[in-house]
Amino acid sequence: MSYAEIAAIISFAFLGSLGHCVGMCGGFVISYTTAKIDPSQNKTKQSLYHFMYNIGRVSSYTLLGALFGYFGSLWDVGALERSIMLLTSGSLMILMGLSFAGKLKFLTYLEVPINKIPLFKKIYTFSLGSKSVSSFFTLGVLNGLIPCGLVYIMLVTSISTASALYGAFVMFVFGLFTMPTMFTLGFLLGQLNVSKYRKLMLNLASISVILFGSWTLFKAYKQYDYYVNTPKETLLKDKQEMKCGAGKCGAGKCGMGKCGSRE
Repeated sequence: MSYAEIAAIISFAFLGSLGHCVGMCGGFVISYTTAKIDPSQNKTKQSLYHFMYNIGRVSSYTLLGALFGYFGSLWDVGALERSIMLLTSGSLMILMGLSFAGKLKFLTYLEVPINKIPLFKKIYTFSLGSKSVSSFFTLGVLNGLIPCGLVYIMLVTSISTASALYGAFVMFVFGLFTMPTMFTLGFLLGQLNVSKYRKLMLNLASISVILFGSWTLFKAYKQYDYYVNTPKETLLKDKQEMKCGAGKCGAGKCGMGKCGSRE
């Protein structure tokens, strides 16, 4: 994964969280802040609570990234497969950017609430009533499992890495750079919901997501172009090297020169 890709994920996470997470997760943050945090408590203790909540969110994202990255590693991912994944991810990003800008209602169909699922509701209610520090972590984990368009896109990116480790890394970076907004939201919720501010952030998020989506589509085109103009023997070699990189041939075989190009 290049530095440019990491920078793109960071900007996507930060601007996307400003434009989208404030509105979508604001109610979640309001509920635990109102129910569990006494305004008279010192700022250090309040910061700890918000930090634990956000660590819970990032933990959920990282675990999901590892699972989806591992799922991607089960396939024989080559240039064509990566092109399809990138095309899917880039298209979703552009649709989401247009949704941020108010041109579509795309997110309405993606972000189906799961808070009515009995098990989710039971754990949420119990954690909301608890005053323990760990209960904030649990609430963060639950929040990380709520359907979210931004998360969907990053999970597609995680699959395209074809690696549990890199998939987890993608989602960890994404979660980490949504933290500044969500952490601040716990303290400054009223100010962050000012309509002018939210409109500005949605516009910035829309532009950022559309640019990221366009860049991802360009990467999809480059992968497809490589697939079309590369000899089949080289494509097969690439796939087998990818298998070795994902550990699917076994370290021993790869090391002994029994895996594809290493023969």
